[in-house]
Amino acid sequence: MHTELADWFSREARDLPWRAADRSPWGVLVSEVMLQQTPVVRVLPVWREWMERWPDPADLAAEPAGEAVRAWGRLGYPRRALRLHAAAAVIVAEHGGELPDTEEALRTLPGVGSYTAAAVAAFAFGRRATVVDTNIRRVHARLLGGEALPAPALTAAEQRRAAALLPEDTALSVVWNAAAMELGAVVCTARSPRCSACPVAAECAWRAAGEPPPTYTPRGQAWHGTDRQVRGAVMAVLRAAEHPVPRALFEPPVPGPPAGAAAGASGGGAVTAALGRLHSLGTGPDQLERALAGLLADGLAVEEHGRLRLP
Repeated sequence: MHTELADWFSREARDLPWRAADRSPWGVLVSEVMLQQTPVVRVLPVWREWMERWPDPADLAAEPAGEAVRAWGRLGYPRRALRLHAAAAVIVAEHGGELPDTEEALRTLPGVGSYTAAAVAAFAFGRRATVVDTNIRRVHARLLGGEALPAPALTAAEQRRAAALLPEDTALSVVWNAAAMELGAVVCTARSPRCSACPVAAECAWRAAGEPPPTYTPRGQAWHGTDRQVRGAVMAVLRAAEHPVPRALFEPPVPGPPAGAAAGASGGGAVTAALGRLHSLGTGPDQLERALAGLLADGLAVEEHGRLRLP
């Protein structure tokens, strides 16, 4: 399976910039953080913009954290942008501006957990590391476990299986991790696996078992009407604003300030449009207050004299 999947990957792997020969370890770290819970198609343009603007950790660390949040755009989970900014500052202050090259050292960076440390060690530095993301878990579950889907949360047994599957040869281990991840992303997908295109279909325990259905129904995260949606709408206002935004402007207009007042107070028509989208949600005062309080507590917004801005 190691060689079959490696051969397939050499032929079929997507041409992604963070896999290019000239990519930097910093570029790999940025990609891994951006790709958490976010598809490649959304990450690609933002990653390119980030790497053009901040090709090295020192470039990002030299700017306010709010600029990282602003450039994060609509990738979602913007705390990831804060963590990348914090990691860049530590890389500059404690590692001479260069990413550390071991899992242990990478885990000391803000926002870098066991998965990200293993992925960066493998894909940026060619280390032998056990990488286990959602796609790899699904491939392992089907190929070896005969299950349609892995458990809802990563288990110790899955981690042990992934470690046991890792090739002893370091170079092959890196390819195995990347190939299993790619297979899960483009062939062995959650809803519509393309088994006819799978290079290891003949060895698949799930197919041999008759492709039994999942033992549970995966639950997607709700969005419409949630606090997350309101937080996102508030963040869109702050990203658009060139100046701090009066807190009162976030509240639904009754009848509210004219559009010109919003634009003049906070930086232009983009802010007015973002405020309009926020108000169109019909958010109640309690939910709006929760969203604002959460953003302030997470460090994604700063309030001074009744006005909010990015950090």
